[in-house]
Order: sequence, then C-alpha cells, then structure tokens
Amino acid sequence: MTSVTLKTPHTGEYEQPTGLFINNEFVKGKDNRTFEVINPSDETVITSVHEATEKDVDIAVDAARKAFDGDWRHKLSPQERGKYLTKLADLIERDADKIAAVESLDNGKALSMAKEDVTHVSDCLRYYGGWADKIEGSTIDTGSDTFNYTKREPVSPLHRDAN
Repeated sequence: MTSVTLKTPHTGEYEQPTGLFINNEFVKGKDNRTFEVINPSDETVITSVHEATEKDVDIAVDAARKAFDGDWRHKLSPQERGKYLTKLADLIERDADKIAAVESLDNGKALSMAKEDVTHVSDCLRYYGGWADKIEGSTIDTGSDTFNYTKREPVSPLHRDAN
C-alpha cells in the first residue's frame, strides 16, 4: 500500500498511509476511488486517501467479526485482553504529540485541544483494559416481576456489532 510523506508544523515529517485499514493492513478501496483531504486553515490539499464503499465496509466488518470471534474471544484470557488494550494506550501516549499534530492539521483544531482528545483516547482504552478481567456474570435483582440474565461476552471498545 502506498503512503505519503507529510509534515506537521509541530512534529515535522512522518509517513501517512493513504489506504483503508482493514484486517490489520492498509489496502486500496475496492473501487480504487480517492478523495482529497483539505487543510481547513488555508484550503490546500494535504493529500488524497482511499474512499471506502459499501463493499469495503462489508469486508472490514467481516474481518472485525472474524478477529473478534477468533483468538480475541476464545484463546486470550481476560487478563491478556486487558494487557493488549493497555499496551495500545501506552503506544498512543508514546506518540501523543505526533497524533495530536496530525489531528490538528487534518481538522483545524487547536493543538492543545487535539492533545486533550488524544489523552481521552488513551484514557478510554486504559479504562476498558482495566475492566477486561472484571467480568463476574452477576445479575442485579430488579424485582420479581422481571426476567433478568447475564450473558458473558468479552467486549472490546474497538468492536461494534453492525447488525
């Protein structure tokens, strides 16, 4: 997959993939269409990236479901899932300045606000990583006129059921 070298005013040059991130790799869109990413501060073109179509979304959802129903769900312990989410939070914190600079360039948000957003992302991942091994399966009693049950399922903040 192709990438471009871009430069932010705050962190310098970096390599930006221009494809769709599907199944742990950057790929071209099935229709090979692209769209321009515009700098909102001066309306210049930053770069062009691949456009996702319905076909691409279906492929991405299938890949996510396969990953979720595979090792993530059946082979990794809750402790290991929590460690992976926490590791992702660590990586985001490590590269927070670059991620915030790219976000600021892309949407015109003040760098300080973009840094705050990146902090919230890593905090959210760390929060869910901490809960990964806390699933107990207990059901809260809400009264004798209701039927309650607990369905034990691992949950990832990166997974969204498309149904």
